[in-house]
Amino acid sequence: MRNRLMKVNKNIKLFINYFLGPLLFIWLAWSIYRQIKNQPGLEQAWHGIKESLGSPMLFNLIVVVLLMVVNWSIEAIKWRLSIKEIQKVSFFKALQAVLSGVSFAVSTPNRMGEYLGRVLYMNEGSRLKTISITIVGSISQLIITLTMGLIGLLLLKNGIIEQHLISGMWMNVILYGVVAVIVFLTLFYFRLSWLVKLVERLPGSQRFAYLVKALEDFNATLLLKLLSLSLLRFVVFIVQYYMLFLLFNVDILWWQTFWTVSVSFLVMAAIPTIAIAELAQRGKILIAIVSLYTANELGITLATASIWFINLIIPAVVGSLLILRIKKIMKGNKDYAKN
Repeated sequence: MRNRLMKVNKNIKLFINYFLGPLLFIWLAWSIYRQIKNQPGLEQAWHGIKESLGSPMLFNLIVVVLLMVVNWSIEAIKWRLSIKEIQKVSFFKALQAVLSGVSFAVSTPNRMGEYLGRVLYMNEGSRLKTISITIVGSISQLIITLTMGLIGLLLLKNGIIEQHLISGMWMNVILYGVVAVIVFLTLFYFRLSWLVKLVERLPGSQRFAYLVKALEDFNATLLLKLLSLSLLRFVVFIVQYYMLFLLFNVDILWWQTFWTVSVSFLVMAAIPTIAIAELAQRGKILIAIVSLYTANELGITLATASIWFINLIIPAVVGSLLILRIKKIMKGNKDYAKN
């Protein structure tokens, strides 16, 4: 029996090392290529970017690309802080895990696949625990997104109603609904120990209680750090949009950019979507809201397409290349666990 189990485990590892890694890379690369080819506005965006290479506004594009690195670096720091109690990883390894997660996330609803990409970088025995921990980081980002979006809705409420984007009644329904969700998520976020106790009381929970046990290590200080890093990521996103609005001649002030983009993030967070196919939706939503202050719909579309390509597609391509190293990653994790 033991020999049979050892043989099964060996076959599983061979499958992962020599078949799953290359297959995932091919599938992700093909998905990314197909979506890029079919997305509207990308050709115009690429043309606009090429034109900017010979203009003084080239600086804006460089800043946006550099901020993409900053953005995912902050996410890597968040994840590294989150998992430090179950496994310590270097910043570079955390960044690799985050980028690999992006490659999975782009073709799964609401980017749920990012958890699968990240757990590949964890030691055996810690991988499933990482999922619940990673969800906590996602909740911190969602709280910031909803909170800033709520403030944006309050500030832009009159303009949105006057432009007949939504009726006053539905605006109030949305505002109260968002407040309720924020309150619920915040209470849940700062009382993770309640979840652990609840799971432990469930019949037959001994088999999977260990999956959420690590959440007890999340004290208020750590949770506030994650929220602060999430807020910093949010600001990075806003600055990227503002720099691209300037690049594509969208005449809008920085504070208008901040709150209109915040509202668009709120709307996108409420709509189930697949990240790699969300460009059209994101563009329509942003045009509707930013048009409160400017009529340059083409510039808004170009900025949205550029953000989508720089912030999502480039990291996804890098992450898919890292998937090819899955054999080396898993071997390194196994050696580390032995030590």
